[in-house]
Amino acid sequence: MRILIAEDDANLAGGVQHALRHAGYAVDWVQNGLEADSALQTNQFDLLILDIGLPKKSGFDVLKCLRAKDSHLPVLILTALDGVKDCVYGLDQGADDYIAKPFELAELEARVRALTRRGMSGSPTLLRHGALTFDQVGRTALLQGQPVDLSARELSLLEILLRRTGRFVSKNQLVDHLCEWGQEVSSNAIEVYMHRLRRKLESGGVRILTVRGLGYTLEKADPPQTTS
Repeated sequence: MRILIAEDDANLAGGVQHALRHAGYAVDWVQNGLEADSALQTNQFDLLILDIGLPKKSGFDVLKCLRAKDSHLPVLILTALDGVKDCVYGLDQGADDYIAKPFELAELEARVRALTRRGMSGSPTLLRHGALTFDQVGRTALLQGQPVDLSARELSLLEILLRRTGRFVSKNQLVDHLCEWGQEVSSNAIEVYMHRLRRKLESGGVRILTVRGLGYTLEKADPPQTTS
């Protein structure tokens, strides 16, 4: 999943980026409201962490523009304005949650997990494909009931494939969902990650198909066997 942080405090933004990256998210950062508007127009994100006191354009104005476009992107307001009136106003403008500075990173991460789960458009938090189960909240995978040792990048690839079961995902689409600005991931790198993921899943009967010109998809899972 990909997150945008709109925050003018470089130290705070850096700390949040580090924590969320460690949790397996791709995280981009902008420092003012105009940059936030531009990023939201040209990129696809799963969550916006939004400071209210942004330069050039306030966070409230960014939020208003976002909701005026009928966007349902989950928004977590992160601000030093901790009064009840400020909280109510932010929520009334379309924010999904509100956390005041200073805060504990553990609490922020918990709220991020809750909001990304809520933003899945009613999709289940557990994704299943044959003998494979993926927990989108805990970001863990089980194959035939046993944990699968996957890197953060491999987990993200698996999540994308599972959320698009029955459809092909191109390399360009994978790069858009996996990579932050400034990261250069070649098509060869995608192939390497996919090869590692494929190798770890095939022992449990889960296969990833590659079709030239179309991309990757999960092979149709065999129906569960029943005993008479």
